[in-house]
Amino acid sequence: MLELLSRKQKRVIEDPSFTKFLFTDARMSVVWLVIRLWLGWEWLEAGWHKIGAEGWTSTGASIQGYWERVIIVPESGRAAIAFDWYRSFIQYLLDNEAYVLFGKLIAYGEFLVGIGLIIGAFVGVAAFFGALMNFNFMMAGSASTNPVLFILAILLILAWKTAGFIGADYFLLNWIGTPWKRNQFVEEADDNHQRLPAGAGD
Repeated sequence: MLELLSRKQKRVIEDPSFTKFLFTDARMSVVWLVIRLWLGWEWLEAGWHKIGAEGWTSTGASIQGYWERVIIVPESGRAAIAFDWYRSFIQYLLDNEAYVLFGKLIAYGEFLVGIGLIIGAFVGVAAFFGALMNFNFMMAGSASTNPVLFILAILLILAWKTAGFIGADYFLLNWIGTPWKRNQFVEEADDNHQRLPAGAGD
């Protein structure tokens, strides 16, 4: 039994070829560049407007007012927040005046996500934090452009290895490697798709 489990654990389920092309092939980096720049600009512009507003970066009144509106449960009609646990979470933040801190986090966070995506630095990380903000706005009942931005961010997270290939990640990932293979940025070695660590054939 243990031997059978050991053999199953060693099995590798290959990804479909089209997903490999979409998320790991450097040729797709041109497509990801277009998506990255548009998404980055959306975040950069949103953050820039907030940084210049006292209600976001000083008093937190802007996010406070937003939270106070979305936690209201109307006598008739549908509440903005669908889940009680999330409404309780927002109420907890209001009770503890966390809006002063969160106003700054959102304003500067949006701006930094935009910068990261535009220059292509740690695209997967930048897209993750962008998606996290989209997720929370959607949980609070704000649709607007959030669903589209969220989906594009998820795609960039999946394509993190090549999404910043035309950008700073071309140098950053080659320099720091990945958490599981430091300084071993791999590249296609020949037409048979044999993969070798960079420099191995020198």
